[in-house]
Amino acid sequence: MSLPIDARSAQRAGILLVTASAIVFSFAGVLTKAIESDAWTITCWRGLLGGSLIVLYVAWLGRGKPMRRAFGLGWHGWILATVGSFASLAFIFAFKLTYVANVAVIYATAPFLAAGLGLLFLKERVRPTTFIAAGISLLGVIVVVTGGLGSGSLLGDGVALLMTLGNALYVVLIRLFKDTPVVLAGGVSGLQLFVVGWFVVDPLAVSQSDAVLLTLFGLSFAVAVVLWTEGTRLITAAQASLLGSAETPFAILFAWLILAELPPGASFIGGAIVLTAVFAHAVRDFARVTPEP
Repeated sequence: MSLPIDARSAQRAGILLVTASAIVFSFAGVLTKAIESDAWTITCWRGLLGGSLIVLYVAWLGRGKPMRRAFGLGWHGWILATVGSFASLAFIFAFKLTYVANVAVIYATAPFLAAGLGLLFLKERVRPTTFIAAGISLLGVIVVVTGGLGSGSLLGDGVALLMTLGNALYVVLIRLFKDTPVVLAGGVSGLQLFVVGWFVVDPLAVSQSDAVLLTLFGLSFAVAVVLWTEGTRLITAAQASLLGSAETPFAILFAWLILAELPPGASFIGGAIVLTAVFAHAVRDFARVTPEP
């Protein structure tokens, strides 16, 4: 059955917004590498700018509502924000310690880790095809990590794995804490990192060029979150998953074009294995929910 014109327009808008968010998110690795400051300084700036803008966005969405209702996070929200903070911190450190491609490929396995954690903690049913795709993607990650043996990238690959596990746990907690304001928790997560980072480094001790890039990083993070939030309201979860997986190849492409970063051959082989599993699984999910014309 065909969708009404208004529904088709909303779907197109959602597709454009989620695709745009994936592209913006994919610049994270390039920006982290381009900034000369250390990971804590980057995290501090990104947390302050990104977190503040997200909180302002939440205030705009909740205009006219009582402040307690608009900004009521609850202890579930604080747990979610804290898990997000750890994952975000590992995200920045991973980019500093290994290739952008390695981080992007390892992060692409997050949906499968989330499915496993959902089965463990929420008793959610996992389809056999998801287990197969997860097994294939695990093989790809092993290939990527093995390529880092004997090099400085192995530590970064390990941090990327921790970051991916943290993000998978974050997704599961969103489903567990169903009434938690997720966008607000994301903003608070950024501000948490800013406060902690302020005691670790002096965020003002940066060059002028780094200050510009750090500001751009914080703004891009907030823009990507807003685009993703608005876009996912208009399309199905399967569509959002498929479009969001485009972040991985874009991240690798931008790292090559802008940074001239070419990882070892093992990263390309493992990346191809992971991306095949991720895209095949996402396309299958999309086909299961797409109505016939």
